[in-house]
Amino acid sequence: MKKLVNYLQESYDELVYKVSWPTLSEVTNSAVVVLFASLLIALVVWAMDSAFESVMKFVYGLL
Repeated sequence: MKKLVNYLQESYDELVYKVSWPTLSEVTNSAVVVLFASLLIALVVWAMDSAFESVMKFVYGLL
């Protein structure tokens, strides 16, 4: 039981005193970057899917 209490105390001390937490503005900026990157990747995948669909329709139309 003493090991568990010691572990929890050390974990708390590390989280409170040793971890450098980002500020709210840093978290917000990171979230915005992730949002725009995700949208950009989604648009690229959608464009590739649409192009592949058009190519496949053309190929199957020839058969």
